Amino acid sequence: MTRTCKVLTFCAIFSFLTFNAGALMAKPKWQVLFAGKSTDAWRGFRRDSFPSKCWAIDKGSLKTIAGCDEADRIDLITKDKYQNFELELEWKVAPGGNSGIIYLVSEDFDQTWNTGPEMQVLDDAQHRDGKEPKTSAGALYGLIAPVNKVLQPVGRWNKVRIIVNNGHVEHWLNGRKVVDYELRGDQLKHLVAETKFKDFPRFAENREGHVSLQYHGDEVWYRKIRIRSL
Repeated sequence: MTRTCKVLTFCAIFSFLTFNAGALMAKPKWQVLFAGKSTDAWRGFRRDSFPSKCWAIDKGSLKTIAGCDEADRIDLITKDKYQNFELELEWKVAPGGNSGIIYLVSEDFDQTWNTGPEMQVLDDAQHRDGKEPKTSAGALYGLIAPVNKVLQPVGRWNKVRIIVNNGHVEHWLNGRKVVDYELRGDQLKHLVAETKFKDFPRFAENREGHVSLQYHGDEVWYRKIRIRSL
């Protein structure tokens, strides 16, 4: 083989490896869960259909309907399940509003929070849960208080990222990481043992599950919801 051929062969191999390494390192594409018009990615917890009497599309957002038909007062869950993922969305609440983003949810128990950990959605200023850090906005509800938090006032949008990757979980609120923990770590086990969650043997044990938006009776809005597998 001539020197020129060797150089060309080397360049071709280098280019191939460089191109494919970039492709392998590229993150998966986002899956849009709600973009303002369609609820096709969602259904009611333990239902095949969407609970349209208590959840509605309102000016490009998913909105709860306070005081709706009691039969439809249920949480939303994604139709798909997710294991390792990055979730992004925005939320805002009415004065005194309360909701939550629950993940790794199964339908084996009566409520979404019986199995899934929750990132709290709350009006800290006017809801009683805002007085306790572990139940304030951004918290791993009832277990870990948020740190370094910046919360937008009622009526303004808050940006969320939730990352679940091989048992490591991060809650991000308005560009700041506010909670960081290990699903199968000793810290979480000790915390769970001291709360109501100890009565639910599958709480925070699922490696795969649905993402849920909680119906808590108050007005809350969600928008720009997307997810990608990691």
